[in-house]
This record gives sequence, structure tokens and C-alpha cells, in this order.
Amino acid sequence: MSGRVAHIGIAVRDLDQAIELYATLLGREVGETVVLEDRHLRIASFDLDGCRVELLEGTAPDSTISRFLESRGPGIHHFCLTVPDIEAEIERLEQAGFRMIDHVPRTGADDGRIAFVHPHSTGGVLLELHQEG
Repeated sequence: MSGRVAHIGIAVRDLDQAIELYATLLGREVGETVVLEDRHLRIASFDLDGCRVELLEGTAPDSTISRFLESRGPGIHHFCLTVPDIEAEIERLEQAGFRMIDHVPRTGADDGRIAFVHPHSTGGVLLELHQEG
């Protein structure tokens, strides 16, 4: 895989409180906040010189982030790597025996294309692949 870490996603219960905490912790101002209605998700980002910290808040009890918080509590949800050709990377990983959550890329929060690798095949870590749009 040839890419850089694009972002680290952190699940939080209260996005506004987490923004205050991370603004102080990172010594940075929050960037944009995005709402993905179809995924029941609010995202606030901090830019760390090319890598982002994304704070993720579920907006419905059945959202992926809300379910994650119920089972594991707040903390790192996933990390994301950029890839030059997401379809080729999905195919390579599947051929190598990795289990994909997304067999076909979907649109991410920044209009790039994303796909997730299932944590059962990565030692318990949810990995997001990202191809810039």
C-alpha cells in the first residue's frame, strides 16, 4: 500500500465538548464541521500539517458511531490511508485474503472515494482507504 495517513477518526459522545478539548490539546482551531445526514454523522476536523484528526459524533442511536460508543466507549474509531487507485487496492487486499466492508468505493465526507477494511482481518483495527476526488 503506497499512501500516507490521511486522518485518524475519533468517536466522541458530544462533538461540541470534544472540539473544545481537542482545540486546546492540539493547539489548533477546528476546521470545517460536516454533517452526513445519510450516515447519521457529524464530523469536525483539525488539520495537523497534512494529517487530520476527525472527531466523529453519531446523530442517531443506530448510527455506526453511536453503536461503537455503546460497545467500546469514546476513542479511536479508525485510521485512514490515502491510496492512488482505490479499486486496485480493494482488489489487491481481497486477493490477499482481507475482508472488505466496502467492495465498491463510496463517497466520503470530502467527496473523495472511500472503502473500509474489516477489523476482523486487520488485527482489530478499522482501516479506511481514501482516494482523493
